[in-house]
Amino acid sequence: MRRSLPYYLPLLLVIVFFSMIRWHFRYAPLERDEGEYAYAGQLMLHGIPPYTLLYSMKLPGTFAAYAAILLVFGQTARGVHLGLLVVNAATTFLMFLLGKRLFGPLAGLVAGSSYALLSTSPAVIGFAGHATHFVVLAAVIGILLLLRATQSQRPWLYFCSGLFLGLAFLMKQPGIMFAVFGGLYLVKAERQTWRDNRREFWRKSALYVCGVVLPFAITCLLLALAGAFGNFWFWTVLYARQYATTLGLREGLDTLWLMLPKAVLPVVMIWGLAGIGVTAIVWNRAARTQWFFLLTFLLCSAAAVCPGLYFRQHYFILLLPAVALLTGVAVGCGTASLKQHLRSRVWAVLPLLVFVGAFAGSLYLQRNYLFKAGPFIGSRIIYGTNPFSEADDVAYYIKNHSAKDARVAVLGSEPEIYFYADRRSATGYIYTYGLMEEQPYAGEMQKQMINEIEAAQPEYVVLVNVATSFGRLPDSKTLIFDWIDSYVPTHYDLVGIVDLLGYSKYVWGDAAKTYHPQSNQVVKIFKKKGGLNKS
Repeated sequence: MRRSLPYYLPLLLVIVFFSMIRWHFRYAPLERDEGEYAYAGQLMLHGIPPYTLLYSMKLPGTFAAYAAILLVFGQTARGVHLGLLVVNAATTFLMFLLGKRLFGPLAGLVAGSSYALLSTSPAVIGFAGHATHFVVLAAVIGILLLLRATQSQRPWLYFCSGLFLGLAFLMKQPGIMFAVFGGLYLVKAERQTWRDNRREFWRKSALYVCGVVLPFAITCLLLALAGAFGNFWFWTVLYARQYATTLGLREGLDTLWLMLPKAVLPVVMIWGLAGIGVTAIVWNRAARTQWFFLLTFLLCSAAAVCPGLYFRQHYFILLLPAVALLTGVAVGCGTASLKQHLRSRVWAVLPLLVFVGAFAGSLYLQRNYLFKAGPFIGSRIIYGTNPFSEADDVAYYIKNHSAKDARVAVLGSEPEIYFYADRRSATGYIYTYGLMEEQPYAGEMQKQMINEIEAAQPEYVVLVNVATSFGRLPDSKTLIFDWIDSYVPTHYDLVGIVDLLGYSKYVWGDAAKTYHPQSNQVVKIFKKKGGLNKS
């Protein structure tokens, strides 16, 4: 412990440094995934279970995490990003503990620092509160507990390890790969127990598996009691399976070829050091001792990025703990090897200096975003003309012109509007992507969305005529568009337009009815005919 104390101060400085960067971006507008999680968390705080007013193929662990964040930090974009700041700081510290336990405090410091840098990078859209951040937090806790369990042989630790790795899966389906890693490592670490006492081996394995399964089992039970299990199963299993098999292998490889440079190039020097860390199992005894852990952890983490073959930038966050740990191995084991083989120990500081240079170089390459762009400009840099900052203004208008119990329908994929407005959706379809996809459920989904909106008769309808929001494809079914063209003008009056030019132009009231948009990307706000404004 005493030997590790000098490493805690620089680790604290790293955590504070990146926390300050995240603090600077705390007012960044929510993007779609954040809006979905925030709206789901808000509903849960109101006592409404997931999959009733919100249909999603994502498991509800991140919904619950967001509910906790909103409860502590407030139901705002700022609250969401402060919660993410805490999650990121905690994961950085846990990566330090993981590296220290396996390879010593220097490796731990480098691993924690690398994770803080990599997970904050715009290369993986690190400022957005995606589910992958929560998967990683739960997974690293579970892995640390598993290492402790195999060392201490305490049965309850095997169960607790499985519990957290089960929570990693509950945050998002690809998290199951960390539970797979844990199972493989348990078998490897307990091979002597298998030889000496198979009953004890099976007891430990059963405790681990029970821990992994328990969070999902409890979730199924609670949703069944709430009457939402049917929707839950359809969206998270049946539709999710359909979604994950849409792309073929060739399309997936093309996507990987496109997305990998975006995720890696801004921090390529750190990834390069991680590559050296992989080779350490050949030239360093300590790394060779942990070869199974390192390679299996890397492969399972890489597999977690692959489901569906979409390779979106934030998916690579699931790979970052392995990359950060291998960077720690490169520096920690490299330093130890130089001390052992060179007469002058002055050269032993070389790996650390290389890491400091790579760390500083990565910050420099991303300086325009990290240090110069504000939260709103930063959102534009990452997301272009997606109407994320405009969603807050639209929601503000609705919130101030409607009663608390008013219903809203957003035709598009901007669930953050529901969250900002604190108004319930008229339909569970908070995204329209599924309705536009070439999949067997698309037609029925469009009919169901139409029926739900007509039955709810929402006070406001928001039409997001933005290609990236609606997700219309050349072969998309057109029933929903035909319905919009006939139903909305008949039952609603146009009360607002947001014209997405190089800047956003807002037109409200009667002026909106005669305004002719200057761009082909427009958000239109409609109010139910005969409705009364909130006094």
